[in-house]
Amino acid sequence: MRDAPRALAQKITHLPETPGVYLWKDADGVILYIGKAKRLRPRVRSYFGSDHVEYPKTRRLVEQIVDVDTIVVPDEASALLLEQNLIKEHRPKYNVMLRDDKTYPYIKVTTQEPYPRVFVTRRVQSDSARYFGPYTDVTAMRRALDVMKRIFTVRSCKYNMPTEMPERACLDYHIGRCKAPCVGLQSLSDYNAMVGEVVAFLDGRTDNVVRRVTERMEQAAEALDFERAAELRDAVLRLQRLEEPTVVMEVEGGDRDVVGYARDGDDAAATLLRIRGGKLVAREHRFLEGVEGESDGKVLLVYLVGSYLNTNARARELLIPFDFEDRELFEQALSGEAKILFPQRGPKRDLLDLAEQNARHLLEEFKLAEQETDERAADPVYELGQQLGLEKLPRSLVCFDNSTAQGKDSVGSIVWFENGRPRRAEYRTMRVKSVEEAAGPDDFQSMREVVGRYFRRRLDEKKQLPDLVVVDGGKGQLSAADEALQALGLGALPLVSLAKREEEIFVRGRAQPLRLSRRSPALRLLQQARDEAHRTAVGYNRKRRTMRTITSELLRIPGVGPKRRTLLLANFGSLQGVRDATVPQIAALDGFSETSARAVLQALGVMSADVKSNATS
Repeated sequence: MRDAPRALAQKITHLPETPGVYLWKDADGVILYIGKAKRLRPRVRSYFGSDHVEYPKTRRLVEQIVDVDTIVVPDEASALLLEQNLIKEHRPKYNVMLRDDKTYPYIKVTTQEPYPRVFVTRRVQSDSARYFGPYTDVTAMRRALDVMKRIFTVRSCKYNMPTEMPERACLDYHIGRCKAPCVGLQSLSDYNAMVGEVVAFLDGRTDNVVRRVTERMEQAAEALDFERAAELRDAVLRLQRLEEPTVVMEVEGGDRDVVGYARDGDDAAATLLRIRGGKLVAREHRFLEGVEGESDGKVLLVYLVGSYLNTNARARELLIPFDFEDRELFEQALSGEAKILFPQRGPKRDLLDLAEQNARHLLEEFKLAEQETDERAADPVYELGQQLGLEKLPRSLVCFDNSTAQGKDSVGSIVWFENGRPRRAEYRTMRVKSVEEAAGPDDFQSMREVVGRYFRRRLDEKKQLPDLVVVDGGKGQLSAADEALQALGLGALPLVSLAKREEEIFVRGRAQPLRLSRRSPALRLLQQARDEAHRTAVGYNRKRRTMRTITSELLRIPGVGPKRRTLLLANFGSLQGVRDATVPQIAALDGFSETSARAVLQALGVMSADVKSNATS
């Protein structure tokens, strides 16, 4: 890693050890990256050490750094919020960012006004209004607005009421879209009660709204105001129809926000399931880019601060897929408005699984649309990447296995899986050359040779490298494969081994093995690859052993050299096929006569050539 330029190094020396935000700049003064720090000086200085050398993105960043600006704040929670605001404003090249951050619309209810209005906006301001969104599904937003306008007579005019009041009611009053509070035909209390129902409706509490509208319908019918009762009846029907597509989730009742997360390479997706009164009332999603080299916790925090924190319609309980380093800072930013949970089992975990499934589905759609992949990855592929802590989804994996028979005919096999399914056109087998039969089997050396030869050839032929390397065995096989990869400069390729007895997964760089549930789809995927590699290796070993047996038998026949052996096997297929042949059939081959045919059959211990010749004549 490069040293800091002299002027920058001197500047870093004088930075305070207080919370704040730092902005890396290039030679042209362009902001490259914005980050937060609990202590500015050591955090900024760490970029010029060796801690980040493993991340290519950080190496590229550091190569361009010329200057740094810092902003001191009172505490780390303030630094967290300031960091996200600055990222939105400057959109630095190397930061994790929400895609299309300024394009999603919100529904705004101007509750800070005496006579609130409801309209669509793409700007969120600190003006005490209520914002609902962002709506990633604009069609669903328009449908909700249409139903709302048919039920609630919220004003659409832009008068600053009550300072500005028109002299007479507008057209909306005459067509039944407004009750004209501007000219005193609707009281302020009645109007604000209606706005409260609008807020409840947009917040997903449709049950409460339906109950209130039903009560008003019954009151209108009792008062013999049948026209008004019919209007309210139609409003109830529209609310019920709007509610039909929602999914009922019986999860101990209550309101919850559930976050799902999926990641693949330099892209990630986060989904938010809004559950109100036990019902799934909305699903929102955001894509994030530039996540290479960043931890999952960092990426999740960017979504929570950059998107979720900006919404007002938050539930009292937030379910997240995993804990992360700065969770306490985020809780401070929430100001205690929500309880954050990351359940591992039970109904709430089922909700998280549903949210993560949605995130995976959306990320796959994005990848397909961007033509970054040809087909969807199966769910076990996502779980495998998550369990192994991989930044890039293991869409392609290769699995290695060796096979030998009493130290002879040592062979290796390689099977390739693409998006969780075997790709047999990429299967390979090879004979192990470095293990001497006299010395007995050496599984570690066999694995070292097979892995090394396979990847050396792929590099020479400039073929695609897999996202994950799997070897059958334990720590010894893992170390042997690692040595082969390191020798080729492929030490960054993710590598694991799967031991048969306990189904333990040994991961390069981890002291303790990983144990997954026997029902885990990720474990089953590894087992399927391991079993395929084992089947292929055993099959190839058996084939070589059979060929060796045939060759040794035929070698004992006097007068039969390599050309004749090849001819016999090519025409009769196997040693047993040669035994079953007759003298005329063998004699008909090029280079054979009846005499040599009889000699072959006699050498193989078949009935005397005279008897067999007579039997076929």
